[in-house]
Amino acid sequence: MSTPAILRWLESGQEHAVRWRSESGATAPTRVQVADDTTRADAAYRLACEGTALLWRGDFNNARQLVQALARRADRRSRRPGRVPLSLAEAFHLHRQGQAQRSRVLASVLIPLEADYGIKLRRAPDLRLACSEAWGPHGDEASVASLRELLGLVGAHEWRRKGVEIPALGPPPGNRIHPHYGVYSPVRGEYIYLVAQEPLPSRQLAFDIGTGTGVLAAVLARRGMQRVVATDQDPRALACARDNLAQLDLADRVEVVKADLFPPGRAPLIVCNPPWVPARASSPVERAIYDEGSAMLRGFLSGLAQHLAPGGRGWLILSDLAERLELRTRDELMQWIEAGGLAVLGRADIRPRHPKASDAQDPLHAARAREVTSLWRLGVRP
Repeated sequence: MSTPAILRWLESGQEHAVRWRSESGATAPTRVQVADDTTRADAAYRLACEGTALLWRGDFNNARQLVQALARRADRRSRRPGRVPLSLAEAFHLHRQGQAQRSRVLASVLIPLEADYGIKLRRAPDLRLACSEAWGPHGDEASVASLRELLGLVGAHEWRRKGVEIPALGPPPGNRIHPHYGVYSPVRGEYIYLVAQEPLPSRQLAFDIGTGTGVLAAVLARRGMQRVVATDQDPRALACARDNLAQLDLADRVEVVKADLFPPGRAPLIVCNPPWVPARASSPVERAIYDEGSAMLRGFLSGLAQHLAPGGRGWLILSDLAERLELRTRDELMQWIEAGGLAVLGRADIRPRHPKASDAQDPLHAARAREVTSLWRLGVRP
């Protein structure tokens, strides 16, 4: 077990040191200044850009307003004319750099937490349940976290409480998936639709590789699959999938196991929806989107043939956004398929339905507007 990071600062002539919490893995700030309701947004923005964190001692709602003011200033700065990217790949990397800088600025407002996750600030909400869901039962030590991360916990708690309606699981009320904190929410329905519509090659057994919330395993079980083995290596995803499948009354047909890609044995159907963009994730939840070096995609393709039953089929659900952003080529994908001893037996495509596909202000709109998500039907090459 790793030693918790410590945040240190000087306040009223005394040195303080408490546990530092950062889900993104950000290091504890080395420069900390106490701030309160008298702190002006312009001064706070200047300090945040310089790398100074602001430990909040004022009204909680005023802290939220300060973060909003920092966001407005960061957004104005990002809209200033800059160097024109030479390629879509460069535009993507510049966009990611801008996002990272914006996140650092917005994360500069820090909130002190009591040992039970309580917040002793004026008008502070009770976030103890949201913190417990994300971080586990409280211990016996105080801590500090960024307000932006705490607001993320609240959003995740609401996702978990309300759930996401998945039409492919049937009529309500038994068609909701409840994502946990740190587990990507299935808000994009294209890949779910593809799995729900594709004819099943067998109803005996399926593997769902990288199950996340368990949504695809649940869709397969609702379609009549007798048994599904769903794998993941993230503890939060495993717990989330088990909870969802139990709530959907599917736990008797879906086994959730910890595995790096494939479980032992072979199956007539193996499904995988890997992260679509080959880039480094900056937080745990981003691992569902970004796959540095296409590691999971390549691992799936290199091991699929060894885990397919004779005559079995692999379903690879993949967006071509990486190709349109010039981060990966179609030739590379086809080479990995061939190197895995696989053949493409067919493909089903669907266009995006999410709001960013039609947002002309999005820096990556040119690529998003043409994006296609595909279900690749793969088999072992003769």
